[in-house]
Amino acid sequence: MLNPYAKLSEKVFREDIDQKATRDGFGEGLVLAGEKDKNVVALCADLTESTRIEAFAKKFPERFFEVGVAEQNLATIGSGLGISGKIPFIASYATFSPGRNWEQIRTTISYNNSNVKIVGAHSGISVGPDGATHQAIEDIATMRVMANMKVFVPCDAVEARKATLAAAKIFGPVYLRVGREKTHLFTTESSPFTPGKAEILWESPGRKNPDVLIIGAGPLLYNALLAAQELEKDKISSVVLNSHTIKPLDEKKIIELAKRARAVVTVEEHSVLGGLGGAVAEVLAKHAPTPMEFVGMQDTFGESGKAPELIKKYHMDVPDIISAVKRVVRRKR
Repeated sequence: MLNPYAKLSEKVFREDIDQKATRDGFGEGLVLAGEKDKNVVALCADLTESTRIEAFAKKFPERFFEVGVAEQNLATIGSGLGISGKIPFIASYATFSPGRNWEQIRTTISYNNSNVKIVGAHSGISVGPDGATHQAIEDIATMRVMANMKVFVPCDAVEARKATLAAAKIFGPVYLRVGREKTHLFTTESSPFTPGKAEILWESPGRKNPDVLIIGAGPLLYNALLAAQELEKDKISSVVLNSHTIKPLDEKKIIELAKRARAVVTVEEHSVLGGLGGAVAEVLAKHAPTPMEFVGMQDTFGESGKAPELIKKYHMDVPDIISAVKRVVRRKR
């Protein structure tokens, strides 16, 4: 059943559930952060409307900098502002930032612990028609390996707004991953969000030790909830954990729940190599070795298509999560 303490939307399992893109939540959060702190500034690489920095630029034109199609400059200018008392948010498509400017982020931002917030928009394969060249499926992996870097992957627009505000208050580099397409709004203003703290969204009733722990991040977490509901029909109990912070990972909660379930499935719109699944596997290999299955991009590039079609083709839909759960549960028996 849904965890009442998660305070999720009453429309979670209804067909009329509201939808909104996580990039919109970022745009709203950035304006709010700018209202709260005059040191918040924004930079973009010729994608002001697409990344949703546009609203901030219109409200605070003196605090907005358009650098053009120059992502390396985007990072280095941001780094200079970050070590000069400002709180810069730099935004582009995730394939370009951190994709194209990874070395500048590493050397000028992370190495110097500059107070920069890197926003990777249009992430994952749900970018759809833009195709494989614009579908960032490696960004979580490349960013979480950097020292000093924190990584947020909000599950919906409400959580993206909260993550943006939280990032503005954290000193040091933060990577915030958002998407283009509208996705389900299943958290609310009352849902808890604390950086580094994973939240239980679903827990089957009447079972101290569930059959499986499903850990998700980003909009695909909604599919995990739908899968958990369906699994009840097959008498498979589960816990669904929202791991919106990939780094620092909530190791304590993941270890605790993995020991109870003795089977884990991770769900992410990202390569299964090095992302959320890799981060969880690293922790469990050290502290609680556990059978795992990984739902995500299976060491392949995407292609052009509509977002739902791509999620289905690359085996990240509800039936795929259910199949992964059944495989891992069989392995532990």
